[in-house]
Amino acid sequence: MIKARRIRHATITTADLERQIDYFQSVVGLGVAQREAGRVLMSSDSEQLSVVLVQAGQASVPKLAFEVAPNVDFVAMQRELSDKGLKAELRSDDLPGVPQSLVMTDHEGMQVELMANGKTLPSKAPVAGLAVNKLGHVAMYTSDPQATSKFYGEVLGFRVSDWIEENFVFMRCGFDHHTLNFARGDGRRLHHIAFELRDAAHMHQACDLLGRKRIELLWGPVRHGPGHNVAIYHRNPDGQLVELFFDMDRMADEELGYYEPRPWHRDRPQVPKVWRGLPRDIWGQAPSPGCHEFARKPQ
Repeated sequence: MIKARRIRHATITTADLERQIDYFQSVVGLGVAQREAGRVLMSSDSEQLSVVLVQAGQASVPKLAFEVAPNVDFVAMQRELSDKGLKAELRSDDLPGVPQSLVMTDHEGMQVELMANGKTLPSKAPVAGLAVNKLGHVAMYTSDPQATSKFYGEVLGFRVSDWIEENFVFMRCGFDHHTLNFARGDGRRLHHIAFELRDAAHMHQACDLLGRKRIELLWGPVRHGPGHNVAIYHRNPDGQLVELFFDMDRMADEELGYYEPRPWHRDRPQVPKVWRGLPRDIWGQAPSPGCHEFARKPQ
């Protein structure tokens, strides 16, 4: 089985490239590592490529990239996908420091890129804004969360971390509680994209920065139930929902099968489960009406 190990970056299309560059620089805190016609590569303060901005007519997230083991055989991986009826294209030098990658399309048409090289990609200028730790996770809508979780489990080795009823699944490929989420909805499109902060002081800084820039805080600070991360939500200039979080559950040992114990856990040990009913959050207010992705079915 192919095993994704960690999320590498998200490709985000936008009609206003300059506006999104400014947002990711001055708010999220990513730096421009490389720029070419219609495409900008943006890295975190730890020199990890996190976002690829592409000039296009409509805001979307058409592709996600994941890292696999460094000794993987890409030809064998392509053959394995072909045996499952999935087409995958081998690419060379599509990104700096990535001599080879494999791009496939999932069962609902979203592209998934697999790569093995973990080479850093420094920004050409000092990183400003919040200087987030990393791209943490991406949540997408799907018409059938059960089928989608099965696909990512069987094809890419993701594990189910939690469910919210039958409508929202949390999946991990590393030790973080979730790397991908899938929410029930019409068509594959972005639900939210999330970046990791360092700690509570960094969260305080984030709230102050959003306030100074008059960016509405739609939800939070709140400590969720599934994942137990402390989070805040706002929208970027294209109206996409962005989460900033810290303190997420981690499963350090898959054989033990439970998340590292924390005082705020109500189940001990905390293991993957189906969450039902409200409230699910440990503390914090419900989302505002402007955060409509959650206002109907709060996390």
